[in-house]
Amino acid sequence: MATAIFAKDNDDSTKLVMDMLKRMDSIESALHYKTGKLSLAGGAVSINIPEQFKFLESADAKYVVEDLWGNPPSTDPPLGLLMPVSSNVTMAGGYTFIVSFQDMGYVKDDDAAKINYDDLLKEMKKSNVEENEERKKLNLTQLNLVGWAAKPYYDKDRKILHWAKEYGIAGEEVNTLNYDVRVLGRKGVLVLQAVSTMDELDSVNAHINDVLAMVNFTEGNRYSDFDSSTDNVAAWTIGGLVAGKVLAKAGLFAVILKFLKFIIAGVVLAGGAIWRFISGRRKKKEEEMQYQPEPVQTNTDTDLPVQ
Repeated sequence: MATAIFAKDNDDSTKLVMDMLKRMDSIESALHYKTGKLSLAGGAVSINIPEQFKFLESADAKYVVEDLWGNPPSTDPPLGLLMPVSSNVTMAGGYTFIVSFQDMGYVKDDDAAKINYDDLLKEMKKSNVEENEERKKLNLTQLNLVGWAAKPYYDKDRKILHWAKEYGIAGEEVNTLNYDVRVLGRKGVLVLQAVSTMDELDSVNAHINDVLAMVNFTEGNRYSDFDSSTDNVAAWTIGGLVAGKVLAKAGLFAVILKFLKFIIAGVVLAGGAIWRFISGRRKKKEEEMQYQPEPVQTNTDTDLPVQ
């Protein structure tokens, strides 16, 4: 069983920090980050990752979401994780998009303009109480739905649904953000869910169009390709997608945490001074790596390589 460790003095604290940093670097180096064009969901979805971002495919994504971040296991693992190149899965900050596909059929959007999202939020808060009971049984972190971080918006022309929820967690100073995007397709819905803290909301908003530009349904799988004579129509509408009813029916949790209780080598770091120190050291290290000094001007004719 994992046990919490508290340093008795500075030497113990420094050793623990250094050991954990080494372990975190070891985890990062074992992951298989990808860029460029990839095919997802059996070819139904194409994603093209530019050099400013990076992507983890399904096996690595499942390991990160469940084993590192402490979310409940799922029989339907994500297609992958998408994040800025400056972020890492072992960082407390930053944001990560969990990419998945719900093979539910063609979702009709007739109800999009009729939904009262304030009333829907009240229903979701009631469901949140029931979900916390399930989390408690599974010994998982309980989350309290605060409200909309961004009220739902449906882009009818692009067939893209946006919304964001804010969650509070007991003992945490900063609330959790789940920023959800659904792209409607012919046979299902592409799910993009950004997980982070509320501190990252502006950053997610600033880059959401960049993320959406990377992913597309392939020809024959787009919303406009729907054939009423052969294709299935989903039992869910826009309101059901926002309420998370689809995931609830499947026995999954609609809320994902990048919580980083981070159980490694029998040590639990669930926040506190040691974790904040590790995060600070890691951030400083990354800033130093990103800093590139201006090349020194000399009077020589030899061209010096610039790193």
